[in-house]
Amino acid sequence: MLQFRIQSTPNPNARKYVLSATVKAEGKVSYSSASECSHVPMASTLLGLPGVKQVHLFENVVTITQNGEINWAELDKSVQDAILSEIDTHDINFIDILDREPERRALLSEEGKRIEDILDMTIRPGLQADGGDVEVIEIHENIVTLRYMGACGGCPSSMEGTLEAIKAILRDEYDPNVEVVAI
Repeated sequence: MLQFRIQSTPNPNARKYVLSATVKAEGKVSYSSASECSHVPMASTLLGLPGVKQVHLFENVVTITQNGEINWAELDKSVQDAILSEIDTHDINFIDILDREPERRALLSEEGKRIEDILDMTIRPGLQADGGDVEVIEIHENIVTLRYMGACGGCPSSMEGTLEAIKAILRDEYDPNVEVVAI
């Protein structure tokens, strides 16, 4: 029987559901509309729940971000029911157009790979523990552009404290003049 452990995140509008089963064998992906994930019925079903704005899948974790208008007790039950209804037919090896992590990393410059390695060793474990992540979008003229994923998207902690921590770490370990922006 599938087991759930529900955890709050620093984002009051996001919750992390840790499952006793894998939901994404490799990589991570966030969806904000059913049209993005029509090939992943579990994600599509979850996005169809009232108030759900985003679904993030990573390893054995489903992170749900809601609009802030739904009672978590009600939503928790709906999320668990939706996952239970889809888990037996869910393909953990789904390939996704939004999940371009391996190709993206392969195309990164040496500087980009170095930044990714720094984030992997310092920031990502904490973000992933909170049901989120960060993706490097672009590196141009010493400006690193990031996108927050999962519970980190729209979280006040991400846009303030975490962004400042990323800047400090990259300035210390990569380049003292680097600028970091989040989109």
